[in-house]
Amino acid sequence: MSKLPGWLGRVGAELTELGERLGERRAEAKADETPANGSGRDSVPPPPDYAPSVAAKPEPVAAIPWGMRVAAEAAWRLLVLAGMLWVLMKIISAVQLVVMAFVAALLVTALLQPTVARLKKWGLPRGLATAVTAIAGFVVMGLIGWFVVWQVVENIDVLSDRVTDGIEELKRWLLNSPFHVTEQQINDLAKSLSNAIGTNTEEITSAGIQGVTVVVELLTGILLAVFSTLFLLYDGKRIWQWSLKLAPAAARPGLAGAGPRAWRTLTAYVRGTLIVALIDAVFIGLGLYFLDVPLAVPLAVFIFLGAFIPLVGAVISGALAVVVALVTQDVFTALMVLIVVLAVQQIEGHILQPFILGRAVRVHPLAVVLAVATGGLVAGIAGAVVAVPLVAVTNTVVGYLRAYSQERTPRGGPGPHGATAHTIAPTPAPGAKPPTAPPADGPAAPGSDAPPAETRSGKE
Repeated sequence: MSKLPGWLGRVGAELTELGERLGERRAEAKADETPANGSGRDSVPPPPDYAPSVAAKPEPVAAIPWGMRVAAEAAWRLLVLAGMLWVLMKIISAVQLVVMAFVAALLVTALLQPTVARLKKWGLPRGLATAVTAIAGFVVMGLIGWFVVWQVVENIDVLSDRVTDGIEELKRWLLNSPFHVTEQQINDLAKSLSNAIGTNTEEITSAGIQGVTVVVELLTGILLAVFSTLFLLYDGKRIWQWSLKLAPAAARPGLAGAGPRAWRTLTAYVRGTLIVALIDAVFIGLGLYFLDVPLAVPLAVFIFLGAFIPLVGAVISGALAVVVALVTQDVFTALMVLIVVLAVQQIEGHILQPFILGRAVRVHPLAVVLAVATGGLVAGIAGAVVAVPLVAVTNTVVGYLRAYSQERTPRGGPGPHGATAHTIAPTPAPGAKPPTAPPADGPAAPGSDAPPAETRSGKE
């Protein structure tokens, strides 16, 4: 009996040791079944130590070159802008009469608004100042139009006689020229022109009917422009403030600052172009008058109107004056008219426009040519007139908004995001250790252009 307790103690100790061994084996088996990331029983166990190492694949975005990612993001944004512009042009073409009337009202308002402001400073009420300015402006424009029509009607007979004489002189010159043109060939050419006019009578008649439609649309546009001008002169500031409410709240401060600058640019352009056009018309008209060219006054007015289309209008109006001088006078007179036109246009381009218009509305000549060509293709003569002030105003607005955004953007703002932001920092190779950043108060990394932290904080 005395040996039984010792035997039981040994059995209990062996059972305890066996339980500890079983617990250790269970823990080892559980560790072998569960991976390091703790994803569960269904996960793939790690490869054995003797298996070859396989490099981890980079992100799919990192596999695309940087230039291709930038091009892709720029391309879809350009597609969105092109689609928006296409829709906008479709809307404008559908209501082209209204848009052109309102744009004409803006140009006339930019010309007359300083007069309204001056009259208000002199003590006139806003309504009376608007009425006086509008009536005086429209009366002057009407008198100019009436004067042009009157001069054309008064000199049309003289011009027709001069043109007939010029054609006869041209015919005699062709007969005596070294080109060996016969009178029969000239008569055949005249006969073919007459037959072409006779066979196209229906087209000419339909063009006349369309001309009536154009006249009706023109009168409608003039009435819309007159009413729009009156309201813009009287209540332009409130209209602008109401228009700002249509923009998002975050964009209103920038637009509120860009609006007055755009209006000053438009006003300076209209007034400067008016002065330059008046100078061109006066000096070229005087040259035509002293050279005894018929219709000198209507040609001067045409030159005045053509000056509102930069570069192209001056070339067309000057060429018309030279052609009239050639047909009605002689080659020497046409050459003198050409010299006068070129001299005045050179003085205008190199002295008058930089001095009168100034830097506020300075646009590169290439941009002027492209804008006039695009405006002419889209909306004809009206588009060519509107194109250059639109480009000048857009240039002013974009420049101001860029400067405004740079002032508002903090220096330590959030970095770029999206697909292109993936490799702004170099992508580490698979298996490479990430670079350790220097301490906040330590020096910059070797080879980098960044100054130490203390220097950067001192500059900021």
